[in-house]
Amino acid sequence: MGLKLSVVFTSACLLALGAGLAQAHADAVSASAVVQNVVASAESPNGQLHVDISIDGEGRLSYAVTRAGKLVIAPSRLGFVLANTPKLDGGFAAGAITHASHDETWEQPWGERQFVRDHYNEVRVEAVQAAQGNRRLAVVFRVFDDGVGFRYEFPDQSQLREVRITDELTEFHVADMATAWWALGGELSNLEYLYKQTPLDQVSQAQTPVTLKTQTGTYISIHEAALVDYAAIWLRRTDGQTLRAQLAPSSLGPAVVRQAPFNTPWRTMIISNTATDLPMSNIELNLNAPNALGDVSWVKPYKYVGIWWEMHLDKATWSSGPRHGATTANAEHYIDFAAKNGFRGVLVEGWNKGWDGTWYGNGADFSYTEPYPDFDIKAVSAYGLKKGVHLIGHHETGGNIAHYEDQMDDALKLDQSLGIDSVKTGYVHEFGAARMRAPDGSIFYGNTDSQQAVQHYLKNVITAAKYHVAIDTHEPVKDTGLRRTYPNWVSREGARGQEYNAWGNPINPPEHDVNLVFTRMLAGPMDYTPGILSLEGNKKDLYSTQAKQLALYVVLYSPIQMAADLPENYDKYPKAFQFIKDVAVDWADTQVLNGEVGDYVTFARKDRHSEDWYIGSITDENARTLSVPLSFLTPGVTYEAQIYRDGPKADLKGDARFDMVIETRAVTCTDTLTLTLAPGGGEAIRFTPVKGKARTSAKAVRK
Repeated sequence: MGLKLSVVFTSACLLALGAGLAQAHADAVSASAVVQNVVASAESPNGQLHVDISIDGEGRLSYAVTRAGKLVIAPSRLGFVLANTPKLDGGFAAGAITHASHDETWEQPWGERQFVRDHYNEVRVEAVQAAQGNRRLAVVFRVFDDGVGFRYEFPDQSQLREVRITDELTEFHVADMATAWWALGGELSNLEYLYKQTPLDQVSQAQTPVTLKTQTGTYISIHEAALVDYAAIWLRRTDGQTLRAQLAPSSLGPAVVRQAPFNTPWRTMIISNTATDLPMSNIELNLNAPNALGDVSWVKPYKYVGIWWEMHLDKATWSSGPRHGATTANAEHYIDFAAKNGFRGVLVEGWNKGWDGTWYGNGADFSYTEPYPDFDIKAVSAYGLKKGVHLIGHHETGGNIAHYEDQMDDALKLDQSLGIDSVKTGYVHEFGAARMRAPDGSIFYGNTDSQQAVQHYLKNVITAAKYHVAIDTHEPVKDTGLRRTYPNWVSREGARGQEYNAWGNPINPPEHDVNLVFTRMLAGPMDYTPGILSLEGNKKDLYSTQAKQLALYVVLYSPIQMAADLPENYDKYPKAFQFIKDVAVDWADTQVLNGEVGDYVTFARKDRHSEDWYIGSITDENARTLSVPLSFLTPGVTYEAQIYRDGPKADLKGDARFDMVIETRAVTCTDTLTLTLAPGGGEAIRFTPVKGKARTSAKAVRK
């Protein structure tokens, strides 16, 4: 039975509608005047986004994107420079053009939301170079309501069997003046820079995602999806507001060498009129292939503690000796703490031989099957399993990929035999100096964004899946949504994490966490390691209130979340620690309630395994008061809101960082909460359904 709607327009409404249509028509005319020689088009299911593919008089391919009739991406070049044949740029004529539509909803085994809708219209244009024996290249655009993805397809053809790509000519010519939030790409500290906020025309070379806000209020996030057997891209500004895809170089020759047929990764753009729509997009996931592993019930979201922060505080060492952190006794201490407080995992770093001497950027001495004499890995793992706690493996490579690959299978086989079902890997080295093995067996030094390193990272994940082991990659290649295809790739670092608050110079500024939401986190989960309730690094104080450390568990998503502080600090702050024990890590739904890039953001997430909801809200160095309607709660249900908020004296420096109020109150979906965030502050709330009306606490607990 259909639902019929009756709409009555007043004369004023009709005048406004007419004016709006006239403006939209003017915008469309203006856009059409710029976009010429169109050979094919596609638009989003809701009709708001429109893509044109053009071939100009010299046979060059380009595309343009309009939103509501207004040009967002001006005509932008497409094509390639090849090492072994004339370039795929110019001399094209349109060949076969096909259209398709797709609409399905699929279920994530774990994630920010349980169900994901994949709804798009597609156009595929085959471009033919007559002067090159009718050599063909296809470009495919998928247009979603919230953005666009496109990729190149190299067909099986005698004219081009081996494709040796030295340069990709893909451009993103942003039509309106824009502000950019970006981090350096292709530099030494790969993926671990603070984000810059500059005019777009001041960008040099950026890692993706790059987030833009135009002067007309349109938000754009440019990234890539399904990065497989190909070089990662950086975005290099070439002129004005034009960004061009820069392929990460290879030490073996051309950036990409492939045998046709194959497809490139997708180049993606999330396009919206609010910042809050950016984290709600599923484009990255939807442009990846479905789960290739079959039953992945063995992949478990969890919270964990571990032997990690104490090394960053210089209280213990990774290397052997009198201050060695990874001892049997210390590991069992953490296991006891984890079991007592309901944590599934304990990470132990520095357990294996190879940490003595110069391991950074070397890694040649690492063994992934031999523990140090003071760490009985079999006994520790068995001790934990008896208490329901799983040891988390750690494979630091020092950037020596070749050496790790020699042992990788044996190491993961050992993990499986010991009941270790997840491993944190690491690739600490000077960027561009990773050691890899060439096809002829020789060792070369290369870039971890290169095609060869991309091959390795995925090889690690696929090999781990064979042994039912999940992977959390640190110093990774960036996330491009491959967790859909390989759900055991549960998380990665790929940005400036919490350890910089221990020893960084500078430490992470207050806006860094908010910047991550609208930049790095658009790529996928991040193992940021929140929860430093002591608010102390190595002779450095965090620019954070205690309430903000709690809110990060909701704001910065990962299916594995570390309670990163020392156990004694959690014992010191048991009331705040309660939220860390309670908060979920696997979500049925996620909503972004408010936010602006680099300023503030509020998330609401629903636990997949209960009816509880959680809110996390954080701000930069500015105090804020935010109004948050609770309309996401189930109608007719009363919830007890367990609130952890900044106190009246809270601030981002000194003892004021610990000023936190913990209180409860009864709420329903008709209520609106006022969140008062201190500078560098936050608020964390758990909503639990109650049978009767929840009782507001008579006296708030003050920390």
